Amino acid sequence: MQISSVNDVKIYNLSHGKSLPEWLSDRKKRQLQKKDVDIQRRIELIQDFEMPTVCTSIKVSRDGQFILATGTYKPRIRCYDTYQLSLKFERCLDSDVVAFDILSDDYSKLVFLHCDRFVEFHSQHGSYYKTRIPKFGRDFSYHYPSCDLFFVGTSSEVFRLNLEQGRFLNSLQTDAVENNVCDINPVHHLFATGSSEGRVECWDPRVRTRVGKLDCALSSLAEGAEVQSLPSITALKFNGSLTMAVGTSTGQVLIYDLRSNQPLLVKDHFYNLPIKSINFHDPLDLVVSADSKIIKVWSKDTGKAFSSIQPQTNINDVCIYPNSGMLFTANEDPKMNTFYMPALGPAPRWCSFLDNLTEELEESPESTVYDDYKFVTRKDLENLGLSHLVGSSLLRAYMHGYFMDIRLYHKVKTMANPFAYDEYRKDKIRQKIEESRTQRVQVKKLPKVNKELALKLMEEGDDEAELTNRKKKGKALPSVLGDDRFKVMFENPEYQVDERSEEFRLLNPIVSKVGQKRKKKLRLMAQQAADAQQAGEDDEEPEGRASSEEESSDDDDKSWVEEVREQRRLLWEEGRDRRRLERKEADRNTVLQKEQNGAEETSNTAESKKARQPQYYQIKAGEEFRSFNDMARKQKLQKASLEDRLKLEEHSGTGTMADTAVGSKQLTFSLKKSDQQRKQQQAERDHHEERRKLRRSAGHLSSDRGRGWGGW
Repeated sequence: MQISSVNDVKIYNLSHGKSLPEWLSDRKKRQLQKKDVDIQRRIELIQDFEMPTVCTSIKVSRDGQFILATGTYKPRIRCYDTYQLSLKFERCLDSDVVAFDILSDDYSKLVFLHCDRFVEFHSQHGSYYKTRIPKFGRDFSYHYPSCDLFFVGTSSEVFRLNLEQGRFLNSLQTDAVENNVCDINPVHHLFATGSSEGRVECWDPRVRTRVGKLDCALSSLAEGAEVQSLPSITALKFNGSLTMAVGTSTGQVLIYDLRSNQPLLVKDHFYNLPIKSINFHDPLDLVVSADSKIIKVWSKDTGKAFSSIQPQTNINDVCIYPNSGMLFTANEDPKMNTFYMPALGPAPRWCSFLDNLTEELEESPESTVYDDYKFVTRKDLENLGLSHLVGSSLLRAYMHGYFMDIRLYHKVKTMANPFAYDEYRKDKIRQKIEESRTQRVQVKKLPKVNKELALKLMEEGDDEAELTNRKKKGKALPSVLGDDRFKVMFENPEYQVDERSEEFRLLNPIVSKVGQKRKKKLRLMAQQAADAQQAGEDDEEPEGRASSEEESSDDDDKSWVEEVREQRRLLWEEGRDRRRLERKEADRNTVLQKEQNGAEETSNTAESKKARQPQYYQIKAGEEFRSFNDMARKQKLQKASLEDRLKLEEHSGTGTMADTAVGSKQLTFSLKKSDQQRKQQQAERDHHEERRKLRRSAGHLSSDRGRGWGGW
């Protein structure tokens, strides 16, 4: 599967990969599938979805179960069952197929127009009937209400074959010399033909008269364009009752409203190649037009490009699977391509696993790497002296640079820089020198932030490295100082450990004690390893040395508890002194404030009168009005800090605060019950009390006699 993205629209080529030759035996194919990795990774959506040489046209049945394709050589038709994901049948024909159509909902009724003027009808079992038209045909359409087949070709006449009567009817005489394509509107059954002179003629099948003529040749040409010959009509498609799309031989697609003779929109493919196919994507109002080189998806209203698909081989026909984002293409190649665009719609029901597959690929995107090509910028081309190759086939433009063959790149780089080996040799010598420098004595450089913590980690790292070196198969653990995840902790001043903080002073005795035990244990283990290595690595435990169980008894040492208590006592004394100072400062500020209020009492008389006047408040939507004092208290609480709120809750009894053993704070909140909750609980208690009074005891029914006793 190949993944590409055009205009941020993901396109999945499900047919990409190696294909096995048809003449190989089944045993040889199985052997190749086991050995070749590329064949194993390919997605074979439908088995044997290919033709021997070339595929000319492809269609999907109206029920969506069958995919039919015609090709050569030898001329044949293949029908694929989507429910079984395999080939259902294959029928060989006498001559090449110019066009074919499916008359029924499934594959049971087929019509083929051959290149030798024959029209062949197939039923479910095979070939049913064969007839011939007077002129060579190029396209045909089926009119369902009257059961008429309209054939156009190298003649000015439109031949009509009635399938109900089994005979030809009077032809329709057009003004064109030759007619290339035709189509019937599915709503009001208007029949339209496109001629080689660039005109579109519309006919009413009910009265067999022409109702309009449209000149599309001059409308498709831009102003100032050089005209060598008039563009002919090569594609024609109706959408709804009033919209019609016309494709020309010069690569333009014209969107018409049947009520106007001027196109609403002209879309140019800019390849000057005939338009092969036009399809409408109604859910997103998009048009899918294709010539022999590219498939373009664009907006029907504005003409803005949505996405595009450019296969490696020429395109003969394009078919969109109904109500999905899957496209099938008939190519000048044995393999028929299958493209899936999730942006156009979901995957069909018979291959719904594609949605899960594409979602997984989008979650883990992988960059595309081309092994046989080298990406170079314009500056690289100037350095290599290859600027004159821009525009040639040796460079393929991509984004801000070009792709070129890797062999050409290496050859030119060798010629442009003959001293590359000398530079490579100097780099190797420089690497050897750097490796030898690492064996010298390294000077430890402490970081600017958290120097004490870094020194402690360095000492512990040295002890662990020494212990690891004494072991045969030991692996050193990664250091915190060398890990990029903790690099900011030793560079940013905001991560500096505050040794004067309350938490650090309470935790420091524990950390220091644990650090001492760890260092002591590491030294003991290192000494044990050294003694065991000298004694020949005996399995027995050396005499006179404590075992691991005896060493573990040191963990019961609780001397750090006294240190924690001492730190807590010091913190309490410091807090008491601080509160005394704050109380004195508050008293002094109160005295000064009273003196200032007495001096300003006269100036505030007018303001006090104004304050006595009634004030109006606006109640917001969704709030319940209780009292003005309640609203003022809420506003005051919202503006207060977290410390003031906690003090207020502590006085009111709604919250309690406690200190843990290590100094962190623990808050416990008890929420007050609302009036409605208290009323509801009181009502439940009254109800239970009333039930208890009404309940009657059944104790008087008990008897000393057992169950089933018969007293007589």
